[in-house]
Amino acid sequence: MVTRAFVVPLTVVRSEIDELGHASNIAYLHWVQDVAKAHSESVGWDHAAYVKLGGVFVVTKHEIEYLAPAMNGDELQLITWIESWTAVTSERRTRIERAGKVLARCTTTWAFVSLEGKPRRIPAEVLAAFGA
Repeated sequence: MVTRAFVVPLTVVRSEIDELGHASNIAYLHWVQDVAKAHSESVGWDHAAYVKLGGVFVVTKHEIEYLAPAMNGDELQLITWIESWTAVTSERRTRIERAGKVLARCTTTWAFVSLEGKPRRIPAEVLAAFGA
């Protein structure tokens, strides 16, 4: 089940620019991680809530397709949603856009694990919070 898109605006800052003069690959990865975290927090699941529940999501795979560069000062939109769920994973999609132009697309697989790192079924209350 696809969840509703969550959007965060972002301005590219100088510290995210690499020696080639555009946002670095690491900046894109940070943005993907940050918008996923913000999405989870927006539905009531911050890190402390997951720890209290006894499990957390961890990344098992990122695939980023870079289509156009982001430059210092660019006003971006980070758009994310959960494309699908299994018993223990979710596939999250993220688009990074500038003025409606897609600069990058990312697919991330997240696995729900116990605090000891063992795979665990995603609790119903977490699924419900995301509208799954």
